[in-house]
Amino acid sequence: MNYNQTIEFLYNSLPVFHRIGGPAYKANLSNTLELDAYFDHPHRKFKTIHIAGTNGKGSVSHMIASVLQAAGYRTGLYTSPHLKDYRERIRINGKPINEEAVVDFVKKHGSILEKMHPSFFEMSVAMAFDYFAEEKIDIAIIEVGMGGRLDSTNIITPILSVITNISLDHTQFLGKSISAIAKEKAGIIKDGIPVIIGETQSETREVFLNKATDCNSEILFADQHYSVKMKGTSGHRQVFELNDLEGNAYLLEPDLLGLYQKKNIVTAFASLQELEKIIPVINQRNIEIGIRDAASCTGLRGRWEILQNEPLIICDTAHNEAGLGIVAEQLASLSFRRLHFVFGTVKDKDPSNVLKIIPADAIYYFTRANIPRALDELSLKAIAGKYGLKGTSYPSVKQAIEAAKKAAGKNDVIFIGGSNFIVAEAI
Repeated sequence: MNYNQTIEFLYNSLPVFHRIGGPAYKANLSNTLELDAYFDHPHRKFKTIHIAGTNGKGSVSHMIASVLQAAGYRTGLYTSPHLKDYRERIRINGKPINEEAVVDFVKKHGSILEKMHPSFFEMSVAMAFDYFAEEKIDIAIIEVGMGGRLDSTNIITPILSVITNISLDHTQFLGKSISAIAKEKAGIIKDGIPVIIGETQSETREVFLNKATDCNSEILFADQHYSVKMKGTSGHRQVFELNDLEGNAYLLEPDLLGLYQKKNIVTAFASLQELEKIIPVINQRNIEIGIRDAASCTGLRGRWEILQNEPLIICDTAHNEAGLGIVAEQLASLSFRRLHFVFGTVKDKDPSNVLKIIPADAIYYFTRANIPRALDELSLKAIAGKYGLKGTSYPSVKQAIEAAKKAAGKNDVIFIGGSNFIVAEAI
């Protein structure tokens, strides 16, 4: 099989959560542990940093990876889901795993996959760890897929754990309340391993403090040690000033756009300050360069990404109430004649909280991504109508974007989002 045939084989043979949702979710680590033993525990052959949270974990993961690259470390990065190509999930120094490595992995280990029938995510974690070990990396940033306690990545013992924030998402698997979800995310806190919490929240603070105490782990709430304000812009970049409790000021200019990076940069910076105590070489210059070039060094896309000017077309992977709330705030800060909103979501999530907060005066282009898990465009339009959102439905993302472009003037804005899968098709 060639690469494309191999990926299609995996999609057709293994349960894929981002395509079918719940049936692909496994609430235990049995398959992961069996695969880990089969591959002789590859994650023990390199250092790891574990990152969980509801929003921002992708941006934080990529920032930290970029800084470690700038410091000269051979750096692995495992994230999910991918937008365009499966290989985006597994990178070394920003370069995706090569096609031959994916094909060879499936060819060599096809028998164990057929025997165990792991989920697509379980298989991907095993592939990433095996690849990183074979390539003799120094350190890997491992992003949790969902939750934490029962996530397939949670077999590692990292040198640092990071939890960005908690909001309501994947509630059918993680719990119906913020505190319940926090307990699942807190599962990545390990005995004696320091943990950084990005945002202090009343519903989660005690959950994390109690777990850290039980694990005898040093805990730091990033937003209690660093304040941040936006100083302005430099070209297309946002300029942030971070201040610590000792009165030191740090100017950072990330190439990752979006107002929510104001929060992510505090989490990443606090994590990097902690890493300075654990591993050598990292210094302030590495941090400045790594954060400045995070997207370009690691290949991250879909974070307030500008696809076109006149009309301005922006896409963003924010997909829950907390994330899209910040997106709505940033859209409101722009100057435009009309806002065109290409929007789609998935059918296993209740969209009501999101529909309440996205712009009511936008022209909507309701659509669906080309996956079984997508909420169909007609149902989405009907639900959105209950919240006063008006527009037209389109059976494909391409058609929706083409309609928005046709209707938009050069002083309008087109925003594309609602789910990772809508953005994936847009870019």
